[in-house]
Amino acid sequence: MAAGPFGALREQLTDAAATFAGSADALAGILAGIVDDVDRALGERLEIFPVCHHSPASALAMVRRLRHKQPKVIYLELCEDLQPLLGELRNCRLPVAVQAFASELDGFPAEWGPLSVVAPVTEASAEYQAIAYALETPGVELVLVDRSTDHVFQWSPRDDAGSTAATGPTGGTGPTDGTGPAAVTASTGGAGEQAALHGDAVGVEIGDLRPRFAELEAYLLHHGKVRHWSEWWDQYVERPLADVDHDTYRQVMVLIGSLFRRLRPAGSDRTERDEDRERYMWTRMREHLAASGADPADCLYVCGAFHAASRVAQFGLDSPAPDFEITPRTGTRWRYGLIPSSHSAIEAQFGLAPGSVSIAAATWTKAVSGSGLTPFRLDGQRGGKGRGRRKVAAVAAPTGPMADRLSGFLAAPPPLDGLDEAELRGWCVDIVRLARRNGYLASTADAIAVFETSILLAGLRNRARPTPYDFADAAVTCIEKDVVPGRRDVRRLCEILLGGDRIGQVGYDALPPLARDVLDRLQPLGLDLEKRTIGRALLDLHATPALAGCSDLLWMLRHLLPADAVRPIMGERRLGHRSIQESWDLALGRHQRALIELGYEGVTVEQVLEQRLRRAVRGTDATAAGALAAVEDAIRLLNSPRLVDELGTRAVELLATERTVDDAPEVLRRIRRLLAHHRATAPTLPAWCEAFVTTGYAHYCTLLPTAFVEEETGVRQVGAMLGFLFSMESLALSLGCDRSQLELAVAQSHPESPAKVALVWAARHQLGLLPLAELRGRCAELLANPLVVPAFPQYLSGFVHALEPVPGLAPFVVETMSTAFARLPDPVLLPWLPTLITTLRQHGPELVPMLVREAARTFPGTLPALDAWVPPWLAPAPTPIPSAVRVGPVEQVHTLLAAHPAAVDAVAGLLGCNAGWSTPLATPAGSPGSALVAAHPDTVEAVAALLGGG
Repeated sequence: MAAGPFGALREQLTDAAATFAGSADALAGILAGIVDDVDRALGERLEIFPVCHHSPASALAMVRRLRHKQPKVIYLELCEDLQPLLGELRNCRLPVAVQAFASELDGFPAEWGPLSVVAPVTEASAEYQAIAYALETPGVELVLVDRSTDHVFQWSPRDDAGSTAATGPTGGTGPTDGTGPAAVTASTGGAGEQAALHGDAVGVEIGDLRPRFAELEAYLLHHGKVRHWSEWWDQYVERPLADVDHDTYRQVMVLIGSLFRRLRPAGSDRTERDEDRERYMWTRMREHLAASGADPADCLYVCGAFHAASRVAQFGLDSPAPDFEITPRTGTRWRYGLIPSSHSAIEAQFGLAPGSVSIAAATWTKAVSGSGLTPFRLDGQRGGKGRGRRKVAAVAAPTGPMADRLSGFLAAPPPLDGLDEAELRGWCVDIVRLARRNGYLASTADAIAVFETSILLAGLRNRARPTPYDFADAAVTCIEKDVVPGRRDVRRLCEILLGGDRIGQVGYDALPPLARDVLDRLQPLGLDLEKRTIGRALLDLHATPALAGCSDLLWMLRHLLPADAVRPIMGERRLGHRSIQESWDLALGRHQRALIELGYEGVTVEQVLEQRLRRAVRGTDATAAGALAAVEDAIRLLNSPRLVDELGTRAVELLATERTVDDAPEVLRRIRRLLAHHRATAPTLPAWCEAFVTTGYAHYCTLLPTAFVEEETGVRQVGAMLGFLFSMESLALSLGCDRSQLELAVAQSHPESPAKVALVWAARHQLGLLPLAELRGRCAELLANPLVVPAFPQYLSGFVHALEPVPGLAPFVVETMSTAFARLPDPVLLPWLPTLITTLRQHGPELVPMLVREAARTFPGTLPALDAWVPPWLAPAPTPIPSAVRVGPVEQVHTLLAAHPAAVDAVAGLLGCNAGWSTPLATPAGSPGSALVAAHPDTVEAVAALLGGG
């Protein structure tokens, strides 16, 4: 049997394996192996301090060890490139997360971007205590030794791009890291908005202790009589280790880490990444010791218990294995900063039970007050009373032989911790008070029931005293029952009571330049924008023109930040229009992470907006409609003619290369609006607008015959194409386009769908190839054909869409729809009505007002008039006037002019005809009216035609 302090324990476990397993091979190898791992880790010259993430027991043990040993160098398992940010923690209110962010990738797949890595920090964590000690103690050096954030993604598997793509704040999932599970979305747990504070970043944590052996975890949960892993860990590890000595703590933590490590499936990608991380860290530590000449006895290596039980060849300072070859970083440019975090965000990030981090924070606070320890804290730390550091004399680290503390700890029964009735009673009273505030019909009787049920549940689960989890289960049973009257259930109320979802905040001095610039520029509003509450800002730009800069900035932030961060209540910003009064709801403090990540992209909001607009039109999925939207945003928000011309030129290029017309309605709507804006604000159209019209005219003429016959192209898209061609025709022809191209495109279009056939008829009518009488006759033939009647509603849908390119058909569409309602049988008409309503609702802003106006002009306005009303298309044709009595056009014009002498005098004066009226007025010759008639014969003919003359 191998010698050493753990020889007896090793022999005892081997005998137990042979007795219970019937064989001393597999099980004995595991049990003896974990003892060997403990012996190896604790025998290393460089003291290894194993921790578990967000563990109060680890934090307490860290405080005790730091005050006892007072190390000169602390090696911390954290990404080495995050070290410059740690000093900024003193400007923040914990919890916060240290973040590395990259939007421009070099060396990674483009679909991964943007990349984001976060490392949450809470006060009740061993890593924060080590950081605070190192930064606030003179002569102490803190060295981060884990692989860089660039290597986090270098070591991520690339064969599964869908699961490894990190899409950053807008959505998606990030590559799984060896330090914890992949990021989860905000809807999977926590408190909704607070759980989304990390976005979809990859989480880095110190000391992930959870068995990756599903059967073992299920076994532990079942026999431990708990519901989830966080509760098991709190019951069987946290509480027993809270008051143990340093040696016992180290041996137990390494033992647990070794057990979980040996039970993990061998050869997995995650195991290989963890081993590479361990080789990386030991290589960095040996390099630092060699460069600095520090004494290993004055150093402390803080890492997860899983890594403390490492078996890689590079483990230890005296390892003969060569150093791990560290690959260079990629060309990706990383930006670093701090973002706010919360307890629920940490739980959602790392798959912890809801409320577990809040309970850990409450346990930490109670343990600190009960133990008399003074934890380390950064000077100026926000969010609590500053705790002075007690001056402790240096105490030499023990140099005696290591003793076996595991045997006694594993064999001894758990210490009995009596029931704290005062604490439990306070919980019960407070939860009833919270429940009543949230709409529950709770009373003193419910508080008594929760008290007794908590004790009962603890007894059923073999616990000496109720834990917070027992109390929460009892409260749900006794108070909630089966109804949740408000937005918070009882379990959420218990989390608030026991610790609350504490939300961190990044201080002004720790913000990136862009975020500070935003807060400075919005200072005239007089709001505290760092608060998490929603503030109402009122801007009277007419009375206070100086607020125009705030208004411009708010509209840009509205475009860049989430919708709830900056929300307009009154006022709008569109092309050619700016409101003189605006009202805003601002929640920048609640969306501080989004504002901080905006600062990673540039120095000012204008720069970021310009970059995003350029990126939107240069991407692989850019479209002409998207480019036109970017042009509108550039005009509305930036007022940069140079950028507008650049984006407009890109829109022309995108339109020329598109092979589909799916975005034709959007293109038509936006180019119409842009043309109207430029015509109203500039003497001439920009060159890119003219190029867009000519390119679009030729482009849509080319695609029109194909779009008519393709089933994938909808009626709306074809109608939008025709709308572009007909509405832009005059401008396109003036710019050199050929109308025969459009005529040929329409002539080559031979659709089979009834709706598209109606569109072709409308186009031919607009071109003058199909008179209205012939079009009316074709519709009459369709209604007279019994075989076509069931499909006639589709023709009507086509005519409705035809109002976009040919608005002059509105009277005919009203006529056709009225005729259809009158003649179509109910079995055909009634099923078609939902389609008609859907079509009108979809195209309501453009088409419905036109139809309503035309119907109001056509139909009588009163009910009595309806009885005697005859539709114009059914009224008899007027009797022609005989030629013998027909008045000539000149005489009609003379009569019209004589009836309005004042108007004639005014027009004659403008035209220089100063001759007076002849007497009598009925004799038109020699009058100003006669001069006008003689000088403008074409006008006379046009007016005569309007008056019905020959």
